[in-house]
Amino acid sequence: MIFRNSDPPSSKGAAAPASTPSPAKGVAGSAAAPSSPPPAATTTQRGQAASIRYVDRPEIAETFADSISGVTFDGQTLRIEFAVTRLDEIKPNTQLSGRRYPACRMVLPPAAAIDLINRMQQIAAALTQAGMVRQSQPTMPGTT
Repeated sequence: MIFRNSDPPSSKGAAAPASTPSPAKGVAGSAAAPSSPPPAATTTQRGQAASIRYVDRPEIAETFADSISGVTFDGQTLRIEFAVTRLDEIKPNTQLSGRRYPACRMVLPPAAAIDLINRMQQIAAALTQAGMVRQSQPTMPGTT
């Protein structure tokens, strides 16, 4: 599932809570135990450690996507464009056709991009261990 925070940050100077997915089904369809992320420690511009607490916002809309249409990193931000595919009306004796529409554009700073990569690697390892994904062997250039 893809999540997006369409609410602007509060004008009172406080940062809006991060948009984080709620617990979802785990590998092989088993329900994951509800848990909130542990408090995150971050360093402020003054070098002081800050404890950041996750606050759920169930009113945030979920965005469905069935493909990723673009990923770019410009040195400052990782940009991911998620898309949804819609099939055209099926007619006899014609080729199946459809269109792909942008559904969400997510922009992440480098620290969040690294966190996303690490979490996706954990998911890939769990899916591989569950036998749902086979790990591919890297191929050397010039070999078949």
